[in-house]
Amino acid sequence: MFKTLSTNQAPAAIGPYSQAVDLGQMIFISGQIPLDPSTQEFVSEDIKEQTEQVMQNIGGILKEAGLSYRHIAKANIYLDSMDDFSTVNEIYASYLSEPYPARAAVEVSRLPKGAKVEIEAIAVKEF
Repeated sequence: MFKTLSTNQAPAAIGPYSQAVDLGQMIFISGQIPLDPSTQEFVSEDIKEQTEQVMQNIGGILKEAGLSYRHIAKANIYLDSMDDFSTVNEIYASYLSEPYPARAAVEVSRLPKGAKVEIEAIAVKEF
């Protein structure tokens, strides 16, 4: 069954996509950028604050699905500069615990609205 998820704990979609899609056992969370859900504006230009907001946005979507960060099985991190990798990695890791999800991290030329970081995730309801 294909069901979309939506919550005010994460920013509204800025295009033709859903915040997340629930396929029963798996939740596909769209890439989150550092928009404050209440204002739809960036929280800051600082990479630390942007990463914190992205992870909070993912957390809000997980909560809507009745899940937590421990349910993330795979994540993709997109950075506008690999110079920020260690900072983003440290903050990302602070939201997770072992066993850590599979992950990729890549530098891209641009992100939506000029974000410095975007993270998408796949969560699994039961292991």
